[in-house]
Amino acid sequence: MLDQLVKLVEQNAGKAIVQNDAIPNKFNNEAIQEVAGGIFNAMKGQVAQGNMQQVVSMFQGGANQSSLASNPMVKQMIASVAGNFASKFGVSSAQAQSIVSNLLPVVMNQFVKKTNDPQDNSFDLTNMMRGMSGNNNLDVTSILGQLAGGSNSKSNPLGALGGLAGKLFGKK
Repeated sequence: MLDQLVKLVEQNAGKAIVQNDAIPNKFNNEAIQEVAGGIFNAMKGQVAQGNMQQVVSMFQGGANQSSLASNPMVKQMIASVAGNFASKFGVSSAQAQSIVSNLLPVVMNQFVKKTNDPQDNSFDLTNMMRGMSGNNNLDVTSILGQLAGGSNSKSNPLGALGGLAGKLFGKK
């Protein structure tokens, strides 16, 4: 999945990274890797903390670039990646925040679209969640059903599933 994320970031990094004078050209590939890795690690971290439902809900078809930019998980990704950018690539904190704030929601929007496109198999939500959780039998369809209102909180197995994911990844 990380390779596909890198390609997705590369496709969108022109103005934000490649054509940006604040980032020396010798760091372009590393900066692209940083954004892709930041997205992947943030989602994996959320799953590890038991927030699988929030990760899956981000990939529901109704998300758009604006709603993703205001999503708390995406905001957390932006802050983390921007902090790394500032320290690794010698840009100011303000420049790093601007670069990542402009690029990451665009990438996440395309990521969500690709995940929801039945004609595009480059990103498969079920395989992503199985890989992040370490549970090869994970039924993402049932999680989506839960999100669509198929259960009340008392019978919601996501709490147990999230707890399991937290144990698998060592919840902090």
